[in-house]
Amino acid sequence: MNAIEKQLLSEKKNYQYITWIFVIVFVLFIWSLSAIQLNNMGTSGLTIAKNIITGILHPDLDLLFNITEKGVAYLLIETMAIAFLGTIIGAILAIPLAFLSASNVVPKPLAFVTKILLIGIRTIPAIIYGLMFIRVTGPGPFAGVLTMSLISIGMLSKLYADVIEDLDTSVLESMTSIGCTMFEKIRYGIIPQLLAMFLSIVIYRFDMNLRDASVLGLVGAGGIGAPLIFAMRSYRWEEVGSILIGLVLLILIVEFISNKIRNKLVRGY
Repeated sequence: MNAIEKQLLSEKKNYQYITWIFVIVFVLFIWSLSAIQLNNMGTSGLTIAKNIITGILHPDLDLLFNITEKGVAYLLIETMAIAFLGTIIGAILAIPLAFLSASNVVPKPLAFVTKILLIGIRTIPAIIYGLMFIRVTGPGPFAGVLTMSLISIGMLSKLYADVIEDLDTSVLESMTSIGCTMFEKIRYGIIPQLLAMFLSIVIYRFDMNLRDASVLGLVGAGGIGAPLIFAMRSYRWEEVGSILIGLVLLILIVEFISNKIRNKLVRGY
């Protein structure tokens, strides 16, 4: 079999593989459509959707620009503080777990056990952790911080470990050959490789935590979620519009700044 025939055979196998993948995805898509029940959407649902849009277009400006504890600005700052503190705590606690789950640093059985533990942490949704911590600490921002910390540990440890396993060990071998101490190898060989990627991962996790912190308020874990659900239950759509506008603006600003910082850290521009 010449090279051309081998290439044609390989392309045929790839085509068959892609075709099977497409068929499976299409079948799953059709099956998923069965979960959509449009007959449950009555006139009341359409009316509520219309009221939400009206509230966004005509927000309560007094609430939006209120600087007291009941105003949108204060609630957004509280939400951002919960996400920020939870991210910092989770980022610090995730470092030792990341090294324990990196198979090129510790024995493989220990790395496997640690990875199973981290998978278990990531399996439980944030809102479930929020409900659990509320029973322990009571409603308030502290429960939100604990929740953000725990869910951050699960994701950050995994991403940290991926970076650790991709370390360029040739640099360490070169430093060993010239007589560098262990501290010098950590300071000049390991930390420069890890620091930029670690910071980029932490910033990415902060973006996610900011959104999760908004949802946690729905179960009483502080932030802007609780006033949002109370306003919706009371049909105060102007207040809903103000809260949603403030939340969208906050997320857009934070994401713009974080993307700039991450690009600077990873790509240098």
